[in-house]
Amino acid sequence: MRQIAVLTSGGDAPGMNAAIRAVVRSAHAQGWSSWGVEDGFQGLLDGGFRPLGVRDVGGIIQQGGTVLGSARCKAFTTEAGVRRGLEQLEAHEVDALVVIGGNGSQTGAHALHAAGFPVVGIASTIDNDLLGSDITIGVDTALNVGLESIDRLRTTASSLNRGFLVEVMGRNCGYLALMLGIAGGAEAIVIPEAEIEPEDVATLMQEAFARGKSHAFVVVAEGARNNAGVLAPYLRAKETVLGFDVRTTILGHVQRGGTPTAFDRLLATRLGVGAIWHLARERFGMLVGLRRNEVAGRSLEEIAGKTKPIDLRLLEMARDLAR
Repeated sequence: MRQIAVLTSGGDAPGMNAAIRAVVRSAHAQGWSSWGVEDGFQGLLDGGFRPLGVRDVGGIIQQGGTVLGSARCKAFTTEAGVRRGLEQLEAHEVDALVVIGGNGSQTGAHALHAAGFPVVGIASTIDNDLLGSDITIGVDTALNVGLESIDRLRTTASSLNRGFLVEVMGRNCGYLALMLGIAGGAEAIVIPEAEIEPEDVATLMQEAFARGKSHAFVVVAEGARNNAGVLAPYLRAKETVLGFDVRTTILGHVQRGGTPTAFDRLLATRLGVGAIWHLARERFGMLVGLRRNEVAGRSLEEIAGKTKPIDLRLLEMARDLAR
C-alpha cells in the first residue's frame, strides 16, 4: 500500500479534525502518503483530492467541524455514483479509503467495499446511533454544550418561575435528549423511541409546580413527533394551569459547533490510529469504533443501513428521579 485517502461525510461532528490528523500521521508512520477528499462523497465524485502531509494537519486537533468539508450526496447512493467514485480513486492511484462519518457515510463506505475497494470507516456522529461503537466522535462535546445551555437556562428559569422547553439535535434518535434530560434533571423527556403526548407533558410540569419547584424543564428530541413546534403552543396555552410561564430554546446546530472536548479528541485520535492499524493488516470493510473502552472493528456489512437502539430503561430511571 502506497497511498490512502480520507474523507469526512454527513453531518460534521466535533473531533473529526482530530481523526483526520491521526489518520494522516499514522499513515505517514507506515510510509504511506495521504490524500484528503474535500466535501465528502460529493468531492469524491468531483475529484476534489488534495495532498495531506503531516504538517498540513498540524494545529487542527482543537478545531471543531472538519477542515476537509462535508456534504450529503444523493448521487453516491446509485450504482453510477459508486462507479464514478471508484474511477476517481483509481485515477488518483489511491490504494485504500478511510471514511469518517455516521450511518449514511458508512453505508456509502460499505458500497465501495462491496465493489471490491479497500475501505475502513471511523464512527463519527453526534446522534450516537451507529452500530459498532458504544460512543461515537462528537457525542461528548454535543452533550457538554447542551448541558451547559440547560444549566444556564435554569438560572433564569428559577429566578422568573419559568418552564423551559429545550429542543436538542438527534434527528430520529433520542440519545442526546435522553442523556441531557437525565444529566440536566428534566421533569420530562420527549424522544422518538418512546413518544409522550402533550397533555402528559403538561401533567408532569403541573406536578413539579405542586411540589414547590421554581422551574420545570422539558428536553425534547428534534425528531420526536411532539417536538418543540408541537409542544410550545400547547404548553403556552396552559400556562395558568401549569403554574409556569413557558419559554422555548432550540439548541440546533450550536451542539455541533465549537471546540471538541478532551474525550472527543482522545476518542478521535484512537479511532484514527485504529483505522490505519486495520488497513495495514488488510482488515478491510470494517468500522472502527469504541467497544467496552477498547478500539475494535466491526464489519460494515453488519452495520450498514442499521441504527443502534437506546436503552429505554434509562428513560424509566429518569422518570423515577424526576418525581
